[in-house]
Amino acid sequence: MYTDNYLQSTFQSSSKYVLDEELAQIVNISMVLEMPLLLKGEPGTGKTMLAHAIAESLDMPLTILNVKSNMKLVDTLYQYDTLTRLNDSRFGDSTRDVSNIEDYIKMGKIGQTFVADQRHVLLIDEIDKADTDFQDDMLDILDQMEFDIIEVDKKMQARYRPVIIITSNAKKDLSEPFLGRCNFHHIAFPDPDMMRRIVSVHFPDVSDELMDNCIRVFYNLRELRGIEKKPATRELINWIRALKADPDFNPKKLKKGELPYLGVLFKKSQDYNIARETTPKMKF
Repeated sequence: MYTDNYLQSTFQSSSKYVLDEELAQIVNISMVLEMPLLLKGEPGTGKTMLAHAIAESLDMPLTILNVKSNMKLVDTLYQYDTLTRLNDSRFGDSTRDVSNIEDYIKMGKIGQTFVADQRHVLLIDEIDKADTDFQDDMLDILDQMEFDIIEVDKKMQARYRPVIIITSNAKKDLSEPFLGRCNFHHIAFPDPDMMRRIVSVHFPDVSDELMDNCIRVFYNLRELRGIEKKPATRELINWIRALKADPDFNPKKLKKGELPYLGVLFKKSQDYNIARETTPKMKF
């Protein structure tokens, strides 16, 4: 039903996302096969940003469903606002017709992509926070591209099948049926060469000295003993941004273990203290 549209849209790159060939292939084949793409990888490896990049590259709106542990599937499809209908019925000062329940139906994040007048990228972020029933039932809806609004006995069918990107931080195992209905890609943490490409995209005018020193220090910091949450790519980008914004900063200081703005890299007190106590003794 949707295949011709998918073949006409090919994801290649975006202005702020460095794409390797394997990832581009799995994104594009997932669109052709009309299957969700499940992405795993440690936080900060670009799973969420990939959905933004796809939306930019294909000129599609992006809808984001941030999964919560207490989330109900029906709320991602639609909500029936009974309280507003009750108030309208009591006070009678609304332009809505209280006898028409559809006036009080509001689409949830998944429902919005079904009724939209163009194809969306649908990012379902951190699916591992949800329970197994939520995961499996959600994929039933996304397979069938339809759901029922029971209050009005109405079936909602998707006008366009969204490009579905699902992320997981691997905090909890996903069910076998869920995994079987998705394509899968693990986004590995970038090696230093890939990281240089990423930094260059964000900072085209960065000096070789600053880039080399920052990247060398960054990878050493990730290996500090006792660190619970290693700094990720986004922390490195923000750290370089902070260093560039400081008119008094000299990149040569990094080689001596003089590392300003450690709070940009480390977000946990224990990690911050380990870095602050260890780095003055290190040579980079």
